[in-house]
Amino acid sequence: MTCGHSFHAWVAPILEDLAKGAGIQGHHITGMAMVGGSAGVPPYLTHHWNMPDESNPVKQALRTGQVDVLTLSPIWLPDPAIEKFTQLALAHNPDTRLTVQAYWLPNDTYDTSYPLAARKPVDHDQTQIGPLREAHVPYFKSVEDNVKSANDGLAKPAVFVVPVGQAVLELRQMIVDGKLPALPHQWDLFQDTWGHPLAPIQLVTAYCHFAVIYKQSPVGLPVPAESSMPPHWPAKRPWRDEALNRVLQELSWNAVKAHPQSGI
Repeated sequence: MTCGHSFHAWVAPILEDLAKGAGIQGHHITGMAMVGGSAGVPPYLTHHWNMPDESNPVKQALRTGQVDVLTLSPIWLPDPAIEKFTQLALAHNPDTRLTVQAYWLPNDTYDTSYPLAARKPVDHDQTQIGPLREAHVPYFKSVEDNVKSANDGLAKPAVFVVPVGQAVLELRQMIVDGKLPALPHQWDLFQDTWGHPLAPIQLVTAYCHFAVIYKQSPVGLPVPAESSMPPHWPAKRPWRDEALNRVLQELSWNAVKAHPQSGI
């Protein structure tokens, strides 16, 4: 089950394709809950939690006890709904795992104010990676602190970090260093100034989730089918190059292995 915004909601079909390519049996999409991140209702996941029970697909799915993994994509942290979803999930299935996506900063800036600045003018090609890394530090810490809080008092950890943002930083560093001829510009990763992702980041996101959920490397998996990718965004497809796809897989696996809260 996936629950998140437009930096995450499209991940489920790609994950399903990856599981199929890895020969994993029984992977099934229980449901997808998506509300636009610019809805202006902080904290974001609490907006999902507060939906009426009769129209709340996440709560309904968790109460069946059939959800093994719930992927969550908050915006700014802390978000108390992470702990609430954790308790609800474990009450109906003690083996449920929840993942929290640490994503790339919108507008290349750590700005926790609402409403989100969805139309702020940003030139991603002019972003310097050093300052961008520094801007991510407090954000990543807020994710890690919230995940630690959600796990405190549990018999075993149930909530894990999916370090997508860390992998995206390494990808952007490689682009700036001229190491990826198929992706000569940072703008090759983004649809707009806010940071909606194109295919390379979509794949990194899916590979990171695959690694955390299945505790195995995505390196060597076949390129996902075109039909699993979001159809409604610009069709920049350099990721069909197998060499580039392998780089995306390796970046993702390295980020997951390095993160102490990924469960690897």
